[in-house]
Amino acid sequence: MDFLFVLNNALGVALSPTTAAYALAAIGIGVHFGYAGLLNFGQAGFMAIGAYAFGITTLTLGFPFPLAFLSAVVASVVFALILGIPTLRLRADYLAIVTIASAEIVRYIVSTTGLSDVTGGASGLSAFAGSFQAMNPLPGGSYGFGPWTYSRAEFWVFLWGWGLVAIATVVVWLLMRSPWGRVVKGIREDEDAVRSLGKNVYAYKMQALVLGGVFGSLAGVIFILPRAIQPTNYATTLTFFTWTILLLGGAATVFGPIIGSMIFWVLLVLTEGVIGGLVRADIITFISTTQAGQIRFVLLGLALILLVVFRPQGIFGNKKELSFNV
Repeated sequence: MDFLFVLNNALGVALSPTTAAYALAAIGIGVHFGYAGLLNFGQAGFMAIGAYAFGITTLTLGFPFPLAFLSAVVASVVFALILGIPTLRLRADYLAIVTIASAEIVRYIVSTTGLSDVTGGASGLSAFAGSFQAMNPLPGGSYGFGPWTYSRAEFWVFLWGWGLVAIATVVVWLLMRSPWGRVVKGIREDEDAVRSLGKNVYAYKMQALVLGGVFGSLAGVIFILPRAIQPTNYATTLTFFTWTILLLGGAATVFGPIIGSMIFWVLLVLTEGVIGGLVRADIITFISTTQAGQIRFVLLGLALILLVVFRPQGIFGNKKELSFNV
C-alpha cells in the first residue's frame, strides 16, 4: 500500500470545493441550531432547492450565472417561509421530524418521473456550469501546489466556494455580536424569557431559518458546480454528515464548521484509503473492498460517539453555549 499516495489524496480533499460546500451548509445549521436552537434536520432540502433552482434556471430558462445564482437564494427564502410559517411554533424533536420530512418531500418531488422535463427525474441534471465557467478570468494552466493543485476550471470553483465560506463566516460573526444575535441566542437559551421582554420570538426564529437556509442553498450550488445534480445526493445522509461536521467543530462557533468540514473529509478519505489499501494488499482478508468503504462510516460513528460523550461542545466549542430551550 502506498501510504504517501493515500495521505496525499486525504490532504487534497481538505480544501476541495466539496469540503467548502459542506462547511457552508454546516454554517447554516450552526445559525439554526448553534445560535437559534432550531433542530433543523432538513438542510439537505435547502441544498437541493438551491441546486435545482440554479440548474433549472440555467438550462430551461437560459439565465446567466448571476441571475441563476440569485434564483437559488430566492428559492431558499421561499422554501424557508413555506417550511417555517406552520412549523416554527413546534419545539425540539417535533421540529426535527418535520424538517426531515420536508427534505425528503423535496427529494421525491424532484426525482418524480412526471417532472423529468424540468428536473431530469431520477437522472438529474448536468451541463449547467457553462455560464459559470464563461465568467472565469483566470489564464490557463494549473494553480496551487502539492496535493492542492487545481486546473483553471477547478480553481475557479475553489475560489467561489471558499469565498462564499469566508463571506458567510464574516456575516455570522458580525450578526452574532449584534443586538439581533444576542436576541437569537437568548431564544436558544430561554425563549419564554425573551418573549417576556417584548420580543417577537417567532419573527426572530423565521429570520434565523431563512439565513441558515440561504447558506444551505448556496452550499447546494457550490456542491454541484464540479459535478451533475443527482437526487440521490440529497438523502438524509447529507444532512447527517453536515450535523457531524457541526458537532465536530463546535455548534456555536464561527470557525468550527470550517475546521470540522476539513477534519471530517480528511478522515473519511484517509480511513477509506488505508482500509481499502490493506484489503487490496491482503493484509486484511476477512472483509471485501466494498465492506471496507462502509467500515469508515462505522469508525467515524464511533469517533462521533466518543466526541459527544467526552467533549459535547466540539473541538472549538464552549460548554457555556450548550444551554438550549427544548
